[in-house]
Amino acid sequence: MGKILTGKIVNVVGLKGELKVYHYSDRANRFSGLDSVYVGDELCEIEGVRYVKNLSIIKLKGIDSVNEAEKRRGREVFILEEDLPGLPEDAYYVRDLIGAAVVDGGGGVLGEIRDVIQNRAQDIYEIGRPDGGAFLLPAVGAFIKNVDLENRRVTVELPEGLLDL
Repeated sequence: MGKILTGKIVNVVGLKGELKVYHYSDRANRFSGLDSVYVGDELCEIEGVRYVKNLSIIKLKGIDSVNEAEKRRGREVFILEEDLPGLPEDAYYVRDLIGAAVVDGGGGVLGEIRDVIQNRAQDIYEIGRPDGGAFLLPAVGAFIKNVDLENRRVTVELPEGLLDL
């Protein structure tokens, strides 16, 4: 059961120990329904959560003053792997894609996924090539033919001329 980095405490709110958390999730209500989180290595029970713009305001049990909250500023916030929500078909956690081999239809290795750039239109995979170069590939069905997380392989069909640049 691993811990998943999901945010960082960026400030305190008010005088009663609430924490302002910048969350790394694409789900605005990331902390709703959770009983606890880890603040660094400290397991903390959640008393309440509210959301303001793209930030989460979390009240943790036992942190009841601005002084106690200030001690946690800058710390990372983690959830347990078992608390991750299920994903729809053909959706993947970025952490599961990073490091996966990228192969063509014939099994030839093109590189490995180094990063997933998330934007409004679609995700874009940054693929590091064996020669040290890199290229970007939109994560759309026209190019991504199969994702095999068990074997850490992503089979792709590259647009003509992509690697000729």
